[in-house]
Amino acid sequence: MFGTMLELVVYVLVGIVVMLAGYFLIDFIVPCDFPKELKDGNKAVGWVSAGIYIGLGTIIHFAIKTLTIANKAPELINGVLDTVVYSVAGIVFFIAAYFLIDIVNKKYNFNVELEARNEAIGITVFGIFIGIALIVGGVIA
Repeated sequence: MFGTMLELVVYVLVGIVVMLAGYFLIDFIVPCDFPKELKDGNKAVGWVSAGIYIGLGTIIHFAIKTLTIANKAPELINGVLDTVVYSVAGIVFFIAAYFLIDIVNKKYNFNVELEARNEAIGITVFGIFIGIALIVGGVIA
């Protein structure tokens, strides 16, 4: 029981740190001030933020679940390191997909539309991040 509680605390803390790091990195890369936009009630950026958190949570879930399903008994540190590596890969793929899809799509620009509070674009980016998270999760599961 104590071991499970320790793992729970460690993975939750790692998850929070990874999600915050992913949020700040994506906010840094995407030319839109997420905290300012959220404070101003920009729902489009809210959707993007939710996509980051849910997407990374999904990747972390699959990383932890994979260890459990495979009946591996790695040391906690190895499980945490695997989780961080998969999460960083997810963040990189989120950013790559954001820019790749934005470049391929000639009808509108994600950055401009997010700042213009286009909620449909926020939902689209949310979907991209969740889709990428499911792909990453599918590969590691």
